[in-house]
Amino acid sequence: MGISLDGLVSGLNTADLIKSLMAVEAIPQNILQNKFVSTQNYLKSLQTLNSSVAALAELGKNGMKADALDLYTATSSDKSATVTVSTGAGATQLDVTVEKLAQSQQLVTDAMAAWPTDPPVLTIKAADGTLKEITAESSSMFDVVSAINAADAGVQATRVASGVDAGTGETLYRLQLTAKESGTAGAFTVYEGSAAGVTAGTSAQLTATTIRSAENAEVTLWKGTAAAQTITSSSNTFTDLVPGISVAVTETSAKPITVTVARDDAAIGKVAETLIGKLNEIFDFIATKRTLTTTTGSDGKPVVTGGVFSSDSTVRDAEQKLITAASAPIDGRSPSEFGISITKGGRIEFDAEKFAKSMAADPAGTQKVLTTISTRLEEAARAASDKYDGQLTNKITGQTSLSKDITEQIANWDRRLELREATLKRTYSALEVQLSKLNAQSSWIGSQLAGLNSGNSQ
Repeated sequence: MGISLDGLVSGLNTADLIKSLMAVEAIPQNILQNKFVSTQNYLKSLQTLNSSVAALAELGKNGMKADALDLYTATSSDKSATVTVSTGAGATQLDVTVEKLAQSQQLVTDAMAAWPTDPPVLTIKAADGTLKEITAESSSMFDVVSAINAADAGVQATRVASGVDAGTGETLYRLQLTAKESGTAGAFTVYEGSAAGVTAGTSAQLTATTIRSAENAEVTLWKGTAAAQTITSSSNTFTDLVPGISVAVTETSAKPITVTVARDDAAIGKVAETLIGKLNEIFDFIATKRTLTTTTGSDGKPVVTGGVFSSDSTVRDAEQKLITAASAPIDGRSPSEFGISITKGGRIEFDAEKFAKSMAADPAGTQKVLTTISTRLEEAARAASDKYDGQLTNKITGQTSLSKDITEQIANWDRRLELREATLKRTYSALEVQLSKLNAQSSWIGSQLAGLNSGNSQ
């Protein structure tokens, strides 16, 4: 029977003794585990910072585009006209009179129970002269409608119930044909017969009533003057009526509608405010990661610990470059003249009111300053966060490698400690066995000596 490690022979609390020895043996691993935790915290902080800086780089990139600050508001003097602006727009005012609205062509046939020919063969001629021959499966009005709609001929077919045939009792239908596209570009002609027959002039035009003709929308600029000009559109939206300015109309107008497009200084200010706001988010995050924390040590004395960025030269360098990009003079003028200034605390302050006044007084100069700051911030942020060779990216790569190395070292220590514990258990088990043998031998010697003493006394 084996001897356990409970110290029955030696009287030692062997389990606690081994536990204490293992605690000493594990000190190097505990140090590595603490280092792993701090490395992970640092790595996560770097990754968060890098993501924010990369987002700032994108904002800066958008702000430095040639048309990034071409922001305008558009208004109309009448609710029936909606004005939208896009790239290339400029401040302007224009009088527009809506003469006509666009409409799609629509035809309706006479009422019939079924198509007069079987199978029906129709040819639709588009406004551009293209012919589309259509053959239905049967003379059923349902099949005729299905064939036309499946043909992709630019025409939508619908059968409309039109009473009952007095003689046969069959339901009568009219075939309604509507152009899918409004304006003269969607105009069509329907022939009974093949496309070849249309070309040869032998296919007759379908007998139908015109519900409405294809018409383009029409507006007149400067109506009533020598410069009056008419403009048409296949839809009710006049795209690029003026470069970058489109007008959608819903009603004709007896009087001119005034369309006004003005520079949107508030929107331009919002671009600047958003850019500076993102920059300050980065500075605030860095500041929180430099904050000192005070704890109480095992000796009862206070222990002051710096934040993960307290002594990080890489973060400090990236931060300084961003500050310089936002606050350095432009053509000898400080950004503070335009409402962008650096505070004593190292943050960048945006004064919306001052910026607005600057836009009103010198729009070109103010926009140039904002574009320059955007460009510089994009360059500084990109240098720090570039996914290939950014300062922060390289730091993250190094910390990721270090974290992986520490993880491997901790795993190696797990195996080493496991072997050490097994060795200690074997050692103390052997000690108990040897002590048991010595105790047995001592008892035997004692009994022998007692026997000799007994014999001598006789």
